[in-house]
Amino acid sequence: MASALASRPFRDKLAGDRKQTWDLALPDITLLDYLAFAFYVASWFGYTLFADYSPWRRRSIMKTMDAYREQWMQQMLRREHRIVDANIIGSLQNGAAFFASTTIFALGGLIAALGASEQAMGILSTLHMDQFATAETWQIKVLLMIAIMAYAFFKFAWTFRLQNYCAVLLGATSVETEPGLDDTAMAHRVARISALAARHFNRGLRAYFFALAALAWFVHPVLFIVMIVYVLYVLHRREFRSKSLKVLRIKSDEF
Repeated sequence: MASALASRPFRDKLAGDRKQTWDLALPDITLLDYLAFAFYVASWFGYTLFADYSPWRRRSIMKTMDAYREQWMQQMLRREHRIVDANIIGSLQNGAAFFASTTIFALGGLIAALGASEQAMGILSTLHMDQFATAETWQIKVLLMIAIMAYAFFKFAWTFRLQNYCAVLLGATSVETEPGLDDTAMAHRVARISALAARHFNRGLRAYFFALAALAWFVHPVLFIVMIVYVLYVLHRREFRSKSLKVLRIKSDEF
């Protein structure tokens, strides 16, 4: 009995230490932050399913450009000198390489910001924007930005590699006055690889848009939600309702 009473304070102290450790392990994130982040993830995945996998994708600018890529490769078969085609692929490679290198610089800056949480909190306090931020939540938000930029880098790097495949397939296509079935199949193959590269490049750009929305989370979760809605509006308008898409759909006799 005495030993049990003597061990009770020890057990209470141990339980208190465990509770304190658990409290320190949990960052000070509000319910509104959780809701905003859940809305963010659902919006990104939901829009990707809508734009890339739903029947509505046939009305997107990406699907329209796929048809032009097929037409481009059919014209390529009839060209004896394919310098123009090689230059186009090289230009697409340069675009992917530019965004991949830019993303690397962004990742380096974010990793540096991850270790500067105290300085960041001082800046937020000066701007009176620290009521919804702590050092722990700052690190979580920076980690989210790092994950987004890493995802974008993989997309841009894979786009660059796919464009390399297009260049190789372009060189493997024979030059014939009257293209045969094998040549036509090769043209379709190049067009599909090019379309796949464009799709990955588009997802990398989409990650940049959602990264801009995630920046608003550093200020306030409500602003975060507002920016998510705005990014969804901009993406939908540019991929499904833009003026450039209307021009691409105009038939030749309607100009």
